[in-house]
Amino acid sequence: MTDVKVPFIDLQLRFQEEREELLACVERVLAKGHLVMTPEVAEFEQQVVDYTGAKHCVSCGNGTDGLMLAMWALGIGKGDEVITTPISFVASTGSIAHVGATPIYADVRDDQNIDPAEIEKKITPKTKAIMPVHWGGRVADMNAIMDIAKRHKLLIVEDSAQSMGAYYHGQHGGTFGEAGTISTHPLKNLNAIGDGGMLLTNDDEVARKTRLYRNHGLQDRDTCVLYGVNSRLDVLNAEVLKYRLTRLDDVIGRRRRNVAIYQDKIRAKQVYIPPVRSHEKHSYVMFLVQADNRDALKAHLEKHGVQSLVYYGTPLHLHPAATKLGYKRGDFPVAERQADRVLALPHHQHLTPEQIVQVAEAVNEFYGA
Repeated sequence: MTDVKVPFIDLQLRFQEEREELLACVERVLAKGHLVMTPEVAEFEQQVVDYTGAKHCVSCGNGTDGLMLAMWALGIGKGDEVITTPISFVASTGSIAHVGATPIYADVRDDQNIDPAEIEKKITPKTKAIMPVHWGGRVADMNAIMDIAKRHKLLIVEDSAQSMGAYYHGQHGGTFGEAGTISTHPLKNLNAIGDGGMLLTNDDEVARKTRLYRNHGLQDRDTCVLYGVNSRLDVLNAEVLKYRLTRLDDVIGRRRRNVAIYQDKIRAKQVYIPPVRSHEKHSYVMFLVQADNRDALKAHLEKHGVQSLVYYGTPLHLHPAATKLGYKRGDFPVAERQADRVLALPHHQHLTPEQIVQVAEAVNEFYGA
């Protein structure tokens, strides 16, 4: 590959931009000696409540743990089925399997989010919950999904890992169902300096139980009321996230600017950019296009110094780990076609408009557009 001119992500540049304040975060935390479950964590959780409109925020070790904490608290387990999407990171399905439930897939729409009409086809007497995934930072069609859940008396656990700052009809992702979880992995737009996550809920009992579960089930230092796990957000990450939350809208705004340039400059008809509808506010954790001859396009971009990534080339029902679920190629044709065509283009907030134009022109050149 030639020298990288347009990196997919640049955490080094983010550090340089925020260096003074990030080092001050480290100084504040270490000077106080606050490292585990001290006031900084509760302060961050309150800031997330204020930002998202959720009643409760329970921080935890990562977004995957958040999904499992939510399902444990809601009593989802062995013998239950949870309907979800084959287009996601493996953590969505993995969390369902880890609590003992069975993942049931439903195909997706052209925007890669789960298709409510397909959800309804998958409901059985064993169905306990629906897990929509707000893929890339676009909230799924929650009005339709909530209607299905209400009619069939199902729970909703939103995999909102990528939806911090994303809205649907003015409501923040992760606040529609019984619980929603958000990741602060370094590649997210609200990112920690390692793994981190949080659970959003409007249910007091879910909040109470997950606060217990994440901290060994300890009601106080000497009283264990249930056997939980260790999934606590460390204080240094909480302090960093407190600061970065104040900058989130700026980060998303700069990413939207870059996406708008792509939308204006990519002329190739072989590249499909799912439109953002008037009721959607996309957080653009990823900028995903669907392209003909995807792998050759990716190689072409590499020759031009442009990094791009495939998110993901294998839908979840075709992974070896899913063999026991009994799915086969052809079961979810929309998801499978998208997996063959999807490509994430660099759009992060540190890129210049000139770099985005460079990528767009390389795409046009490949297709002769």
